[in-house]
Amino acid sequence: MTTPWGELALARFPEDPRDRLRAWDASDEYLLKHLAEREIPLSGTVVVLGDRWGALVTALAAHRPVQITDSYLAQEATRANLARAGVEAGAVRLLTTQDPPPDRIDVLLVRVPKSLALLEDQLLRLAPAVHEGTVVVGTGMVKEIHTSTLKLFERILGPTRTSLAEKKARLIFCTPEPSPKPAAGSPWPYSYALPDGIGPVSGRTVVNHAGVFCADRLDIGTRFFLGHLPVGEGAQRVVDLGCGNGVVGTAVALANPEAEVLFVDESFQAVASAEATYKANGVPGQAEFRVGDGLAGVSAGSVDLVLNNPPFHSHQATTDATARRMFTDAERALRPGGELWVIGNRHLGYHVTLRRLFGNSRLVAGDPKFVVLKAVKR
Repeated sequence: MTTPWGELALARFPEDPRDRLRAWDASDEYLLKHLAEREIPLSGTVVVLGDRWGALVTALAAHRPVQITDSYLAQEATRANLARAGVEAGAVRLLTTQDPPPDRIDVLLVRVPKSLALLEDQLLRLAPAVHEGTVVVGTGMVKEIHTSTLKLFERILGPTRTSLAEKKARLIFCTPEPSPKPAAGSPWPYSYALPDGIGPVSGRTVVNHAGVFCADRLDIGTRFFLGHLPVGEGAQRVVDLGCGNGVVGTAVALANPEAEVLFVDESFQAVASAEATYKANGVPGQAEFRVGDGLAGVSAGSVDLVLNNPPFHSHQATTDATARRMFTDAERALRPGGELWVIGNRHLGYHVTLRRLFGNSRLVAGDPKFVVLKAVKR
């Protein structure tokens, strides 16, 4: 990436030589160009919210910025990109969306997230640290910035306007109001009761932190999956891989109290949601909640059952790379005879990938939109 301060070699995490997606885009370049051309003072506390792969904080590392992200993968990419740029350890403070934010923010740079709810939640968390002199600049591709995005900045922080588009990217300029806005309580985390008729979680509580997929209702894919989960008995080790709000793993734990369930996701918001959902329902079994890169760190041949609803987007890009990595991780982690159960859109053709990795794939259930597939470790 070319920046006003030189060239940077950047990569996503985990690095994959076959991945043609870059670790930055035109909106990152536009923001950095604006900071340099306007000579924005960066001597105070600089906070970068939603930096997707560490491009922004790596470019600004000399100013010792604070990064706030919901993504474990983005955090790991940031560490690798900082090391690649020769930045000393500790030059950038890495926080998650679940960590307490800094007490004072002098420059707030926001990479607009896909989730408006996550943006709302984080702006509300950061607002007490913003003062009249804080420079607030958001950035995103034109298709990511909507009227609702601008209204959110204006409602929480102050008057907001946008720049002209450049290379299909746009900037957001927000001027914090002189006197603090009245304190507004965040609607997150949000809880709701599940409807009847969906097995062991009928009528149970689901808790969602902002940014988790389908945070205000049970999505139809998960509902279909819950109706066809394997019913195990005894001391099984089960993984809810890409757990989201944890409703699938919680259903398994309720159906089989002897199961040990590992909830894992790369989203800090998701794992916090899964833990809250599990605890809200008083599940008697054993559980572990882990933010990480899939099943990295899980011993080979140590798992009986993996349940997976893989994402097929990486920010705005459509890709099956994440699903392929999850399936590969599961094949390694499962013991012989262990099973991977997958829910996915019918058109994605996951059965082909599963047959290539496992040598088998069976259709458990299907409807016009979704399929539930099972692959067995041989």
